[in-house]
Amino acid sequence: MSASDSPSPRRHLDRLAAEGVDVVRVTYPDLIGTDRARDVLLEHLPSACDHGLAFCRAVYHTTPQGDVVPVAGGLDAGLPDVCVRPDLGTLLPLPWEPGVASCLGEVTDPVTGLPAPESPRDLLRTVLDRAHERGLRPLIGPELEYFLCEAAPGSPRGWRRYSEARGVVYTAGLRADHDNHLLRTLRLLRDAGLGVSSGNHEFDGSQFEINLTHSGALDAADRAFRFKAAVKELARKEGRLATFMAKPFADAGGSGFHLHLSCEDEDGANAFDDPSAPHGLSATARHAVAGVLAHAPALAALANPTVNSYKRFGPDTLAPWLIDWGLDNRSAMVRVPPERGAGARLELRLGDAGANPYLLIAGTVAAALLGIEAGEEPPAPLDGYGYDTARAAMLPTSLSAALDALEADTALTDLLGKAFTTSYLTYKRDEVERFRRHVTDWEFTEYAYHL
Repeated sequence: MSASDSPSPRRHLDRLAAEGVDVVRVTYPDLIGTDRARDVLLEHLPSACDHGLAFCRAVYHTTPQGDVVPVAGGLDAGLPDVCVRPDLGTLLPLPWEPGVASCLGEVTDPVTGLPAPESPRDLLRTVLDRAHERGLRPLIGPELEYFLCEAAPGSPRGWRRYSEARGVVYTAGLRADHDNHLLRTLRLLRDAGLGVSSGNHEFDGSQFEINLTHSGALDAADRAFRFKAAVKELARKEGRLATFMAKPFADAGGSGFHLHLSCEDEDGANAFDDPSAPHGLSATARHAVAGVLAHAPALAALANPTVNSYKRFGPDTLAPWLIDWGLDNRSAMVRVPPERGAGARLELRLGDAGANPYLLIAGTVAAALLGIEAGEEPPAPLDGYGYDTARAAMLPTSLSAALDALEADTALTDLLGKAFTTSYLTYKRDEVERFRRHVTDWEFTEYAYHL
């Protein structure tokens, strides 16, 4: 629901006030998927809906360290505004912030009235419009992993792992979670209406996974975005750090952002299911797999969007670094779970937890759509354990290579939009250049004494 489709804000005032809410937090995602926001006093909500909230457009071009990257439309244009209007159809309570409700914001250019070119939420809408034209409604089930850290004053990083317990993969309770972080977080996320379903301790010490229910792609992206922001905020309230960084520790595995993708047809049936077809997968499903494989190098730029992302890959990591697919095979980049019928779906295992949910979902759906439109078949599914370069091509091994692949994939960038792609490439290539100039602790340790 857009802001223009929402009921009059005055219809919400009495209800919110009766619930003890006197502040509405209006949030929207930036390019890297972190939340930008403003708190609006309840009595000023109608004005915010009528006139919008002004933010500098260069917030989309601002690095995590607060520097502004010279992306077209920002610095060169004199740092103009974007207009953010509350989308009251997305109002949710914040159980951990008494008196506060949260909603998403619709971001437009105040001159044209059109969506801001860098708006991730509107990019996803563009891709979904293309799917709807083909009579398909993509459904997404997100799975996200993260590490929880405790403050460690005086240490080089300032943080240490919340728990050093090993061998506690797929567990719950105090065995790996001495302060019941997961249980407390699950309940609060449920009460916030984010559609979480379950959670467990993951493979490495202090790593957790929480699953969200599947829903329409835009709703799933909204919930994944708000989920990440909520988990980080809940950790902050306890003096801790929850990080969705791809690989925060050299001696531990990385954190993934797996997507389960299916599509409903115009009759509401699962368009990926066909009991009479090979593997029980419809032609639509097989073409979607072929599309994701064909566009995987470019998709990596959205699914693995940081310099750190590519340190998550490698032999025996269970993170996919080859372009392949398999039937219920977790060593493949695209896994087809064993369920069929209403449960027929694909699982893309490429993404890491640092990905912007809107961009990862938009890119995945776009690649699948291009495969459906091309009508090509995928190669034979992977048999046995993967990670064999004799059987499958490698994904890009660095962010720079992935950005080059994205720029070269004109079919995908045409669907994502040239304005967005140009902004994204400029922003991310600046990140690569800044890293190349940075002297790391490893370099000093390796060379300073001996050279």
